[in-house]
Amino acid sequence: MDRMISYLLLLGNIVLLVTGQVLFKVGLARIGGLNWGKLVTSPAVLGGIMLYAVATVLWFAVLTRLPLSVAYPMQAFAYVLAMIPAYFLFHESITASKAAGVAVILFGVYLLARS
Repeated sequence: MDRMISYLLLLGNIVLLVTGQVLFKVGLARIGGLNWGKLVTSPAVLGGIMLYAVATVLWFAVLTRLPLSVAYPMQAFAYVLAMIPAYFLFHESITASKAAGVAVILFGVYLLARS
């Protein structure tokens, strides 16, 4: 059960990181790029920063429960999750090579979770 909680905390961390990145992308698109004056007042960017803060607290909890050599590589799952909003929200293409890369990452995360 403790192992399951550890992985749920890690998944929560990953989901918050990906959601924060999506908010950063949305915020930057709305303000027209990297404009430092508007950046610090963008609700989307500020929301992304807050999610990153919560994700960091979760990461601390993960690090107290899992070896770094397991937890950190498993964050590669963020690449997989990021493909979903990239495709649906930002209309980015998913090529065969991207899909193959995702498959390799998923296999690697599976191997790590079993160890």
